[in-house]
Amino acid sequence: MVLFTYFTCNSLIALTEVLPKWREVMEQYHREALRVAKSVARIIALALNLDADFFDRPEMLGDSIATLRLLHYEGGQKTGQVSNPSKGVYGAGAHSDYGLITLLATDDVVGLQICKDRNAQPQVWEYVAPVKGGFIVNLGDMLERWSNSIFRSTLHRVVLDGQERYSIAFFVEPSHDCVVECLPTCKSETNPPKFPPITCSAYLSQRYKDTHADLSTYSDGKA
Repeated sequence: MVLFTYFTCNSLIALTEVLPKWREVMEQYHREALRVAKSVARIIALALNLDADFFDRPEMLGDSIATLRLLHYEGGQKTGQVSNPSKGVYGAGAHSDYGLITLLATDDVVGLQICKDRNAQPQVWEYVAPVKGGFIVNLGDMLERWSNSIFRSTLHRVVLDGQERYSIAFFVEPSHDCVVECLPTCKSETNPPKFPPITCSAYLSQRYKDTHADLSTYSDGKA
């Protein structure tokens, strides 16, 4: 399933007129990024003592949901965004991704920070250096759930210094009907499953509902 976010049909048509090969390039990027994501999933499977092709099944990444998101942070003296963590101002606030894994490609402007121990007080944040020609891989909440917390999702944020910055996020999840339950190699009598089984669609829907405000509760005169 190919998904491009932040573009309406009209804007896609306009982009095609200005950049005739834009869609072709993006679709090729999508295919190649998905190939890389499946290779990363095979490494994860081996690390969990599963068959290398475990996640290649049709109900998993064989019919995956993969979303490509193009991100631009404005730069310059007048429009450049400058973060101030002490005041809660960020390019993107602290969060972990919902799904399985995220491949992140960036330019050479630093901005991404990760926190290796989300429970630490105070939390310690460190920059992730851009990797020329490579991807930064963020592990998602679904993988943490699937692996019974053997793999922990990556808490991250974006801190800007006023420079223009570009990044491409590629979010990968299994098919909507995939049942996400504790993997057989991730549980034992002393380490029972921490999360009940749930379909991918139900899990993602609940996460979006928990994260985004219900604007229907707002009416004129109410804030």
